[in-house]
Amino acid sequence: MRLAAPDMRAEVEDAAIIEASLTDPDRFGALFDRHAPLVHRYIARRTGRDIADDLVAETFLAAFRRRIRYDTSYRDARPWLYGIATNLIGQHRRDETRQLRIRLAAVPDLDDPGHGDRVAADVTARAARRVLAAALAGLPDADRDVLVLIAWEQLSYDEVARALDIPIGTVRSRLSRARSRVREALARTDLSATFKELLTR
Repeated sequence: MRLAAPDMRAEVEDAAIIEASLTDPDRFGALFDRHAPLVHRYIARRTGRDIADDLVAETFLAAFRRRIRYDTSYRDARPWLYGIATNLIGQHRRDETRQLRIRLAAVPDLDDPGHGDRVAADVTARAARRVLAAALAGLPDADRDVLVLIAWEQLSYDEVARALDIPIGTVRSRLSRARSRVREALARTDLSATFKELLTR
């Protein structure tokens, strides 16, 4: 199920919650309630569910400790939280690489007689995931960070720049490199159309 992005009212409230939490720390819990599911999904997709709970907790603990430095002119705290989570994922790169390799090694179960169409669709989906997992695993870490924040979390270039604390020009160049590498990997298969939207967004 796709989680809806926060609306403008929620964006305004993020900054207000962080500011209010400076004098009333309990108020910070509202930020956790609003964004923890999105952050958990992001981390789990990159490292697997085994450590996602711990990294989500670390992300919000770090955010709580750093909240005094939050720039409240940014109403939406998601890029800030994704940036913290990405840094923590960086400390667990081996887990991310292992997770991508697990997806790559997954073999579809074909022992399901009587459901030919469903099995064929499942095989195609698994093949697509394997190709994409292999392409992602082959990307430099910094390029992968940019690609997944834009393609999976639907952050804008400006938001990715803020999340990763890099210039927007660097976001564009890393994304361009990542897209090129993924396109090259997909071009060697018949699945390139499956990821057209991902690569042209």
